[in-house]
Amino acid sequence: MVWSFCLMDADGVVIEEEAADYVHPTASIGKVFLLCEIAERLVEGSLDPHQVLARDPRVAVADSGLWQHLSQDSLPLVDACVLVAAVSDNWATNVLLDLVGLEPVTQRAFALGCVDSALHDRVRDVRTAHDPASLSTGTARELAEVARRIHLASRGGSVAGISPAAGALVERWLLTGVDLSMVAAPFRLDPLSHGDGDLRLWNKTGSDPGVRADMGVAWSSSDAVAYAAIVTWVPGEETLDAPFERMHALGERLASRMW
Repeated sequence: MVWSFCLMDADGVVIEEEAADYVHPTASIGKVFLLCEIAERLVEGSLDPHQVLARDPRVAVADSGLWQHLSQDSLPLVDACVLVAAVSDNWATNVLLDLVGLEPVTQRAFALGCVDSALHDRVRDVRTAHDPASLSTGTARELAEVARRIHLASRGGSVAGISPAAGALVERWLLTGVDLSMVAAPFRLDPLSHGDGDLRLWNKTGSDPGVRADMGVAWSSSDAVAYAAIVTWVPGEETLDAPFERMHALGERLASRMW
C-alpha cells in the first residue's frame, strides 16, 4: 500500500505531507479538470449554460452516477456539471468530455500547475491494452494546490489557471458532493446538505479497485486548508479497512485544526 497526502494553507504553505510527489492512479479525481475547463468556457461565453446535452448511447457507461437511472434523456449543460460534481456521474462526464475534448482539459490541468496530475481518457466500463491505464493520475501536492487555487479564485483571488468567476462556479458545484466517506468523514457533515454553516467543506473523490483518493478544501471564518490524500494498493493484498483508517486519521487532524 502506498499512502500520500498533503495539507496546505491558503498561502500554499505545506502544513503536513507524506510522499506528496508520488504519482498515483486517482480514478475520478481528474474530473475536476473537466469541470474547471467547462466553468471557464461558461464564464467567457463560449458555452451556453442552458445548452441541452443528449445522453449519447455511444459514450454510455455504468458504475457511478445517476443519469443512467433517470428517464430524462437530455439535460442542460450546467445540470450535467452538477451530476459530475455531486455523484461523479460517469455518463455525464463522457458527454461533457465529448463536448469540449480531452486536449483542452489536459491544458487546463497544466495551467493549474500540474505536471503529473491529469485526466487521461473518458470513463470506460472496461479498459483494454489500447486504452490509457487509468482514468486519471495525480500527486497529493499538485491536487492540494489545485483545490487551493479553486477556493482562492472563488473568493476573488488572482491565481493561475482559473478565473474568480470560474472558481466560484466550480466550488458551487463541488459543494453538492455527497461522498464524505474519506478524509471528510470526521467532520460529521450532512452528505446531502453541507453547502453552508460555520464550517464548510467541498471535495472530489475517486474510487477504483486498489484506489481511494480525496481532494478538497475545508474552511471556517478564521482558517482554510486545502488537502489531497491518495491510497493505492494491489487489489486483494489489503483490506479496505487500512485505506479508510488512514483517510479518517488525516481527517481527524484536519478537523481538529478547524474547530
